[in-house]
Amino acid sequence: MSSPALQRRLGLRDAVFLGLGSMIGAGVFSAFGPAAAAAGGGVLLALAIAAIVGFCNATSTAQLAAVHPTSGGVYAYGRVELGPWWGFVAGWGFLIGKTASCAAMALTAAAYAAPPGWERPVAVAVVGLLTTVNLLGISRTALATRILVVVVLIVLGVAAVTVASGIDSTGAAAGAATAGTGDVYGTLQASGILFFAFAGYARIATPGEEVRDPARTIPRAIVLAFAGALSVYLIVGVVVLAALGPAGTAASSAPLLDAVRGADAPWAVPLVQLGAAAASLGALLALIAGIGRTAYAMARERDLPTVLDAVHPTRFVPHRAELTVAAVVVTLVLTVDLRGAIGFSSFGVLLYYAIANLAALRQRGAARRYPRSLQAVGLAGCAVLMATLPLASVVVGVAAVAVGVVVRAIGVVRRG
Repeated sequence: MSSPALQRRLGLRDAVFLGLGSMIGAGVFSAFGPAAAAAGGGVLLALAIAAIVGFCNATSTAQLAAVHPTSGGVYAYGRVELGPWWGFVAGWGFLIGKTASCAAMALTAAAYAAPPGWERPVAVAVVGLLTTVNLLGISRTALATRILVVVVLIVLGVAAVTVASGIDSTGAAAGAATAGTGDVYGTLQASGILFFAFAGYARIATPGEEVRDPARTIPRAIVLAFAGALSVYLIVGVVVLAALGPAGTAASSAPLLDAVRGADAPWAVPLVQLGAAAASLGALLALIAGIGRTAYAMARERDLPTVLDAVHPTRFVPHRAELTVAAVVVTLVLTVDLRGAIGFSSFGVLLYYAIANLAALRQRGAARRYPRSLQAVGLAGCAVLMATLPLASVVVGVAAVAVGVVVRAIGVVRRG
């Protein structure tokens, strides 16, 4: 008996919120600190560079999704446009990097919500809860994501207004004057940090078989979600920098929270903490769903064990893939703290989008929606940002991809 197919249940609004949930994660609450430490007064320039690379990647993904409305995102696009090995490298890099990111996000959410000493049990509970939501069906995933995104946007709006109304312009100007502007390398490194913070637009494409009118809906949703997320990051960045100055922002592990404290608004502190927890949950929910569907697509092509190639007969979700992802994430949560040790995830993300740009660059005729120059800039941008990664992250990333390539090669030989 063949497995049932995935069902097209998501509309434009659902797809946009899935993208926003992926992009407006914990990074909007924390990424400006390390970005300011790297770029100094050049943080907004770094955000502009990240936005350019991100826009190029987003439009490449949108162009590919319009022609290939299937699950798996860049894994599927790479297979069709460039060949099976290219698709595998993109999919494998996404799986290993983002599975580690899931564990880190679960621990981050628990850090906001759990009593001291209970972070790991709460993180496990978070993974279990969000996996259960995903297993109830893609419509439930979209609804939960929408609720979390609305909560986050309300919190960010209240926090931005509160901070802006209490800004001491003289103090902010003094902070800016002492920080200076980072060098080229520091600005590019900050661009990488901010790029990773909101590079979640591909999550809109991974459930390609569950979107209604995908050729029209997915490209529109990607562009709308990207524009919305970038606007949020720009507003938060301007407000935080004006309140703390680049030096104060660089010294903070939670810049928005510190900006609220500086505005003498203690009532808003727990509100910002709630928003950060909700943002982490929203990103984690969308990411678990995206990884599960990528694993399902790879199993369907025999790049992963075929036991994962299964769709639930009534919920119409890739339940075995989702449960496997959850089990791996829980194992990571219980055994290692990946929050400071997942640089190879950044490597995987850049490799994933580099392959997306290359695949879109190869498209011809009616498939083309955007100028090739955008895809060329996106490809070059991914390469430049990859060069700014710490050497250890690149080495670990290359090693992880190499392991996957060797395992696949052995499987291909055995299958004859």
